[in-house]
Amino acid sequence: MPDPAVVDHIFRALSDATRRDVLERLTVRPASVSELAAPYGMALPSFVEHLKVLEGSGLVRSHKTGRVRTYELAAERLKLAEDWLGRQRVLWKRRLDQLDNYLMKLKEEESK
Repeated sequence: MPDPAVVDHIFRALSDATRRDVLERLTVRPASVSELAAPYGMALPSFVEHLKVLEGSGLVRSHKTGRVRTYELAAERLKLAEDWLGRQRVLWKRRLDQLDNYLMKLKEEESK
């Protein structure tokens, strides 16, 4: 079971539409900061803050070659979020099944 703070950091990073879009774009191929920032109407320092959040959460990795910093997806980190969501899905399915059984029992008792 991963550290809850790590999972919190991942979901915090995923909570922003710009950062989610960057992650989707990085599924195609690694990209430089300028390539990633191009579609957004924001100042480069503001966009770089998004990249710092993504890198801090471990969702992306970067490397610098000369003056160009390139980012790539670190998909293994997404697995932590996926696993957490899977556990929640199982938990809530079980709870909803229990509620359904209880309501069916009440309905049967009413019809007697």
